[in-house]
Amino acid sequence: MSDTFASKIDEQVERLRQHSLGEIEAAVTRKRLDWLERKFPGGSDSGIHSPRQAYELLFFDYMGLNEKEQPVVEENPDEIIWLSSNPCPTLEACRLLAMDTRKVCRAAYEKSTQAFLSKLDPRLRFLRSYSEIRPFSPHCRERIVRVDFETNMAAAIEEALISIEEGNQGYGAVIAHGAQILSKAHDTAVIEKDPSLHAEMNAIWQAVKVYGDANLSGCLLFSTCEPCPMCSSLAVWANLTGIVYGASIEETIWLGKSRIQVSAKEIVEKSPVLLEVIGGVLKEECLRLYNRQI
Repeated sequence: MSDTFASKIDEQVERLRQHSLGEIEAAVTRKRLDWLERKFPGGSDSGIHSPRQAYELLFFDYMGLNEKEQPVVEENPDEIIWLSSNPCPTLEACRLLAMDTRKVCRAAYEKSTQAFLSKLDPRLRFLRSYSEIRPFSPHCRERIVRVDFETNMAAAIEEALISIEEGNQGYGAVIAHGAQILSKAHDTAVIEKDPSLHAEMNAIWQAVKVYGDANLSGCLLFSTCEPCPMCSSLAVWANLTGIVYGASIEETIWLGKSRIQVSAKEIVEKSPVLLEVIGGVLKEECLRLYNRQI
């Protein structure tokens, strides 16, 4: 073990002792985004939009690792999968502190890695297998997937149309983990006489059952309309990685919908978790759901 690597382990031990995982996540996120700002100053387009390009920038350019330590095992234009086996200060620090890497890496390093990718292209999503992670496995199985936002939003729109047919308010939602759709749902508040049964609420409830975990970190919520404060708050408590919506609250108010004028971003900014909010995906198609003439 080199003196340099040993010092990195010591630093990580102290970091884990002195700071919460949320504080570490925030610090790592700032560090990674600052590096990207220096690399691509002024917010200019990096030109990096493929999983392969993002993988190389993250591991070779930013982290200074080599491909032998991150062998690619599967690849296509929309996904790259590799097995990390590089010397890892976090792994060694967790061993020394008897901490579980599944908890530490998910809470401190998953979303901070995603923030790095989202700065390049928000459609690039970082996913890690927590059943194949060191020291419980010889390697850490990780991947970057390019998610088709429009396909997922189209599925949410289909749910909204079902909602209208049933006599509900016409909202649809989808929860996706990478390219996999975990749940599709629409609002059922009218027919079930329960005001809490918004599309997002139903989709999150279903996704938790399918995923087998109340922590939906790594998952995206797609909604035909910007979620209300209740649903945005539930997205926070489910620890989703992102909210992607079509029409905004303000736009649907203009079309005659009764909405609470608190944006999803306002909820997220005051929350304890890192959660992206992306609007305007298939906006015109979503707005047509809420036109007064429908």
